[in-house]
Amino acid sequence: MKIIQSNLLNTFSNLIHGFTTKEVGNIAFHVSDALSNVKNNHENLAKILKYDKNSLVHMKQIHSSLVHIVSKEDNFTNPRSCDALITDKPGTPLMVMVADCSPILFYDVQKKVIAVAHAGRQGAFKNIIQNTIDSMHKEFHSNTSDIYVSIGASIGVCCYEVGSEIYDEAEEIGLLYALQKKENSHYLDISEILKKQLFNAGVKEENIEISKECTCCLNSKYYSYRAQAQTGRFAGVIMLK
Repeated sequence: MKIIQSNLLNTFSNLIHGFTTKEVGNIAFHVSDALSNVKNNHENLAKILKYDKNSLVHMKQIHSSLVHIVSKEDNFTNPRSCDALITDKPGTPLMVMVADCSPILFYDVQKKVIAVAHAGRQGAFKNIIQNTIDSMHKEFHSNTSDIYVSIGASIGVCCYEVGSEIYDEAEEIGLLYALQKKENSHYLDISEILKKQLFNAGVKEENIEISKECTCCLNSKYYSYRAQAQTGRFAGVIMLK
């Protein structure tokens, strides 16, 4: 299956969305893939999801908590350095690229606002979830109770072994609940952090969907940096029709 659809977001007829797999191919320009291959993969994805490739807005992701409100200056060839994008403009697809990190899609059903966010360990620790929701509220007057969130496949606690420095950082910011100890190693559950942050932000439990698929375990289906450091990226995409 080339595209994974969200059961949660599928209920909204004014949305186009999906999470890609390796069948679509690598869609990142920074991972030593041939430029022509990446462009072809983007063109094919645009045909599958039925959007204009040149209107796609993606990011130079920097493992931050920076959020950018899409403007008319943003386009396919001019990605911003940030880790979340927000728009209320129909026909403007937003993309987040990942290979173990969590691809997050947001939709405010009342204000008709969409967002994407990239949450690896650093994004989770810096609470990019809260920053994205705060920006939706500030810029578009979104109410958290109206926001739906779908999180695609990411590395699971089964595979995400971390060292003592990450354990210490998690302890310092109150995230020890997301660590599991197996023998003499610690494993981090990013999805558990994101779920709690969504709850704390006020998103309703029934408005949250989190994939249980582990990208490292399923590295034949998804790109996984932990499984293979030199790898491509898959994506989460969302657009208002």
